[in-house]
Amino acid sequence: MHIQNGIARVLEKLALACASLAAVGVVTIIGFIATSVVLRKFANAPLHMTEEVVGLLLSVSLLLGLPMVTLRSEHVKVSLLISALGPVARKWVALAGVVLSLAFFGWLLVESYEWFEFAYRRNLKTLTSRILLYPWMAMLPLSLIICMLILLARIAGILPEPERRS
Repeated sequence: MHIQNGIARVLEKLALACASLAAVGVVTIIGFIATSVVLRKFANAPLHMTEEVVGLLLSVSLLLGLPMVTLRSEHVKVSLLISALGPVARKWVALAGVVLSLAFFGWLLVESYEWFEFAYRRNLKTLTSRILLYPWMAMLPLSLIICMLILLARIAGILPEPERRS
């Protein structure tokens, strides 16, 4: 039981760390856009790299938010269907959802490996500001692995299914 609690705490801390980094990314996006607007308005010289950095930060922020959404089980759900089911059927539907999520995340993880490897081997960079792409691309497999560990822990009973919110 002690090991299970430790695993649950580690997964919760990983999801929280990812969510915190996602929040920092969103705040940084706002900072870049505000700075660029002010520079464009008063100096007629916007930051040349704003679009690329904002695009990268937005992608990474969305990916880093995924483990917390998975931990809290706050994905989009068809509550009309779930509400119409009895408690036993609800448990089976929840299990099917976890299994389908694992399959999807696993498939996406396999597909993302080739993208990452391609960018890493060729040292790909963004067009305007020449920012290396592979560190940003590494967030996808990292996020997917954490999500898959959370789902596996849920199946194993280490993490309980969160309470449903109305």
